[in-house]
Amino acid sequence: MRISVSSDMDEPVARSVVTELRNRGHEVVPHGALSPGADRQWAACSEAAAREVAAGSADQAVVCCWTGTGASIAANKVPGVRAALCTDAYTAAGARRWNDANVLALSLRLTSEPLLKEILDAWFAAEAGTEAEDRENVAHVGRLDLGRTAP
Repeated sequence: MRISVSSDMDEPVARSVVTELRNRGHEVVPHGALSPGADRQWAACSEAAAREVAAGSADQAVVCCWTGTGASIAANKVPGVRAALCTDAYTAAGARRWNDANVLALSLRLTSEPLLKEILDAWFAAEAGTEAEDRENVAHVGRLDLGRTAP
């Protein structure tokens, strides 16, 4: 799987995301502080990673900033992106299952290396749910991207 990863800071957790994803066999495309010369601002680097997901040149993305909030907000402004700020494995699994999240947002401040591995395990083990209610909610979010809510 090709995964875009962005961080506005060159922190140990951000480097661990890249290492852990590569160790799991994924191709990683770095942005922000993880890519020399790239724009390190959280809004810009999160947008860059999210745009790759929306364009289909990346399967998923992981976006990071100090709290994870700004990274998730910026990523969610890109139509077609469903970014979820996850601080634990249960939330990561639910974001994939119920929300069909395609971008994982992480806090550089709150995420330890052991917790990172748990979150990634849960994220990659879960799949988008097939229940009608879940699919309709995801479709509704897609319509919001287009500026409408009625089917």
